[in-house]
Amino acid sequence: MYTLKPGIKKDPVRRWALPDRIFFGNGACAILAGVFLKEAPLPGFYAERIIPGEGFAGNHIFVTDGVVAFDYHGYTLRNRLLTYHTNGWANRSAEGWNCCLERVGFDLLDRRDLNDNKMIGPDQYLHDPIARARTYLHRVNHADASARARAKFGSAI
Repeated sequence: MYTLKPGIKKDPVRRWALPDRIFFGNGACAILAGVFLKEAPLPGFYAERIIPGEGFAGNHIFVTDGVVAFDYHGYTLRNRLLTYHTNGWANRSAEGWNCCLERVGFDLLDRRDLNDNKMIGPDQYLHDPIARARTYLHRVNHADASARARAKFGSAI
C-alpha cells in the first residue's frame, strides 16, 4: 500500500507522473481491472470490489478467478490479497475500519458507471489510462505468474 502526499490525487499532472504501480494502486485500480477483463489474458476472471465502511478510505478493485487474484501488485492468492488489503487499511485507519466485498456488476471502463460508484472514468485522467493499463498488463506473462502464485501460496488454499 502506498500513501500519497496530500493533494496528489487531485492534481492531474502529479497523479499521472506517479510510477505505474503507485498510479494503479491509488485510484486507477478500476481501470487496470477493466482492461484486464476486456483483454482477458486468463479465462474465468471477474472483478471484485472492497468497499470500506462509511467514512473510511480503502476502496479497491481487483480481478480474480475465486482462488488467484491480480491487481497492481501482480498475482497472488485471493485470500492473501484480501488479508493484506484489509489489515493494511485497518492498521492505518481510525479504530473501527471495516469493509464489505462485492462482485463488480458495472462497466469498469465506463465514466458514468465509475462516477456513480465514486471513482473517476478513463476520460477524467490527464492522459489515457486504458493505454497505460494495456502496457502494464503486456509486461506480465499471465499464465506463468498465476501458476507461480498458485504454487508458491498453494498450501494456503
